[in-house]
Amino acid sequence: MKRKVFLIAILFAAAILYSSCRNKKQVQPTLTSADITKVIDKMTAVMVHDVTNPPLAARFFSYTCLAGYEVIAENDKSVKSMHGILNEYPFVKKPGFAEGYAYQLSALIAMLETAGKLQPSGSLLIKYEQDLLDSCRKIGFTDEAIDSSKRYAQAISKQILAYAKKDKYNRISNYTRYTPLGKDSTWDPTPPAYMAPVEPYFNTIRPLTLDSASQFLPDTPIPFSTNKNSAFYKFMMMNYKASGKGLTDEQRTVAGFWDCNPFAMQDNGHMLVGLKKISPGAHWMGIAGIACQQTKTGFSKSMEIHTVLSIGLLDGFICCWDDKYRTNRIRPETALRRYIDVNWKPLLQTPPFPEYISGHSVISAASAIILTHYFGGNFHYTDNVEISFGIHPRQFNSFNQAAKEAAISRFWGGIHFMDAIDNGFLQGTKIGNWVINKVSGTNK
Repeated sequence: MKRKVFLIAILFAAAILYSSCRNKKQVQPTLTSADITKVIDKMTAVMVHDVTNPPLAARFFSYTCLAGYEVIAENDKSVKSMHGILNEYPFVKKPGFAEGYAYQLSALIAMLETAGKLQPSGSLLIKYEQDLLDSCRKIGFTDEAIDSSKRYAQAISKQILAYAKKDKYNRISNYTRYTPLGKDSTWDPTPPAYMAPVEPYFNTIRPLTLDSASQFLPDTPIPFSTNKNSAFYKFMMMNYKASGKGLTDEQRTVAGFWDCNPFAMQDNGHMLVGLKKISPGAHWMGIAGIACQQTKTGFSKSMEIHTVLSIGLLDGFICCWDDKYRTNRIRPETALRRYIDVNWKPLLQTPPFPEYISGHSVISAASAIILTHYFGGNFHYTDNVEISFGIHPRQFNSFNQAAKEAAISRFWGGIHFMDAIDNGFLQGTKIGNWVINKVSGTNK
């Protein structure tokens, strides 16, 4: 009897030891917001490589972040799925085979798998994914966990990519090629490259939270006129007087800091040289990463913040581009050279699309609203997002301060009239509030 009891005790102890060892083996390293930032940075680098336009960059960010977000929502009760919140958003199914995975790692892989399929040079991201997995092994992730995490991530990414495919972006290539209207008041291509207009049909794709692309129509722009007593002519003179010697060193610095023009070209006399830069949306995604790391925000919350911000970026660009090609207003560069001074040049290179309204004003205001919701109105931070491009960091006391600076930079840069900036900022504010209320369940 004693021997039987002794054997049972040994088996019981062995079972506990086995269970303990197994559980210990299943404990995986914890990832942080910095790891999300690394993925966003890699995406941005590929966008720079591909010269991705600003609206399309926002589309890439949004679906990529949604893939990572849905993995988190299936594993963290504090995060809810976007099903029932975003337009036509499906119920993302957790695969039945999902076990033994590390959900934070799965979220990162889901992002990379999604971006790798969406972005033209996505193969560069797939290579980075392999580098990521190799580094994960070095910090303690088991091969079993890595393999399981990848299979799970691919299943989620496949569902998000199917959702993205239905937003009608793939139909744009079938539309009639956009031709400038050729009127005195309308947009024409600008030097030095005289590029074709960017994304003239972007308003036809499905918004993520908006009822329609025209939900937040801004006020009608000041009517075009060459009459010297008209409001438009006074706007032209404001830009003219603010150019050249009219700008302070600080204003020039601000304009350059927020340039974010992926299409910049330099004429060196016998050829045009491309100057690659990040988009406005990529800049604000970088700011989100700075805020998350500065506050030591957890992985799940950081994924939520990046996702909601990317949703605001996409819907902001859809709204803005809807009005750009509706109003089709002439750029300051074209207007001033025609009607005031043939030799006038803006400080910044004019982007290749209509003037009204200011895209940077829209998405900066929307981004500031969203980030303020998460981090508060008095958030001090240093923006060093573009330090690798030789842009010196700037300090800000709030996201709203940064957004206002980004907006006015377009006037100092000579690429927007003031009403496009002011009304763009108002539109972006409305979009930011709408997105926050939508994801929090306030909008019905």
